[in-house]
Amino acid sequence: MIPVFDGHNDFLQRVVAGGTDIWLKGDGTGHLDLPRARAGGLVGGFFAIWIPAPQGPNDAAAAALMENPPFAMPLPDEIPFAQALPHAFAQATALKALERTGTLDIVTSASGLRRAVAAGRIAAIMHMEGAEAIPDMDALHLWHAAGLRSLGPVWSRPTAYGHGVPFAFPSLPDTGNGLTGSGRALVRECNSLRIMLDVSHLNEAGFNDVASLSDAPLVASHSCVHAISESSRNLTDRQLRTIADSQGLVGLNFASSFLRADGRRLPLEGFDTMLRHLDHLLDILGEDGVALGSDFDGALMPRDLPDAAALPALIGAMEAHGYGSTLIRKIASENWIGVLKRTWGE
Repeated sequence: MIPVFDGHNDFLQRVVAGGTDIWLKGDGTGHLDLPRARAGGLVGGFFAIWIPAPQGPNDAAAAALMENPPFAMPLPDEIPFAQALPHAFAQATALKALERTGTLDIVTSASGLRRAVAAGRIAAIMHMEGAEAIPDMDALHLWHAAGLRSLGPVWSRPTAYGHGVPFAFPSLPDTGNGLTGSGRALVRECNSLRIMLDVSHLNEAGFNDVASLSDAPLVASHSCVHAISESSRNLTDRQLRTIADSQGLVGLNFASSFLRADGRRLPLEGFDTMLRHLDHLLDILGEDGVALGSDFDGALMPRDLPDAAALPALIGAMEAHGYGSTLIRKIASENWIGVLKRTWGE
C-alpha cells in the first residue's frame, strides 16, 4: 500500500467532543480515525487547530445556498482572542492526548516524521488554521514551544494579521486588503522560528504580501485550481506560478465544492475532476510541488472518497490515469516531507 501524508484535517474538534476513543475505535461518523487511517495507508498529516465560526459553510442554510451558485457569503466577524484561546487550547490538549495513546507522535522535524512512520505511528504536525489564539509574538513563541510548526494566518474571516477569502462562486481570490502590520511581523517571526506558513485561506493581496516577505517555500496546504473551479478559495495560475518559483507546494483539497467546475456543494462523482486538478497543478508546479490536502472532517467529500479508508481508490485512479509509481509516491507523501525539510531546515 502506498503511504499517504495528508496536508490538512479538522479531526481535533471531534476529539474535543468525544475523547480519544473517537480516534482509537471510531464512532461511524466523520472522515478520519485510526482504523480508517490504517486501512487507507495514511501515515500522517497536519492536524488543524481551528476556532469554530458562529456560522460556516457546513451549516444547513449555508450548505443549501452553496448548492446553487452563484453565491457570495459575507465574511464572518473576527473572533477575539479571549473567545478563541479556550477552543485552541482544548484542541491542542486533544492532540497531546492522542500522543499519549502511543499511536501518534507530534513531530517537529522531517527526521522525526520519518522516525514516527518507520515505527508505525501516525506522524502529526500541529497546525493552526487562523491565528486568533496568537495575540502577539511572545504567544507565537509559546505555541512553538508546545509543538506548533505550521500556521495559516487566517481562516475565511479577518484576524489581526490579515483577511481571508469569503465563500463565493464564481469569484476571484482578490477580495480585500493585504496583511496588516502585525501580519507582516508574523511572517518574519514564523520565518525566524521555521514555522511553515500556509496561504490556503488568504485573499490574493495577503498571498502577495507573504510571497514578498517570506524566505521560505510558499505552501497552500489544501487548495484547488481556479482555472477549473472558479471558487474564491482556489488558486489562480499566477499564484501557482509564484508558489512554483519559491520551490513550494500545493496540497489538493478534496472538498467537492472546490473541485467541481460548477461550484456546487454536492458530492463529486468519480475521479476525473480530481485528476484534472492534479494534471493542472503538475503542469505548473512540477512533480515535486504537488501533494494532497484532504480537508477531512472539514468539508463535503467526493462520493468515491468518503473517508480516509478510501485513499487507495484515489491512488488507483492515479495509476489508471498513467501516473507512474515514482510520481504517485511523491504526490502521496514524499513531496510533503521534502517541503517540510526545506522549510524546517532539518
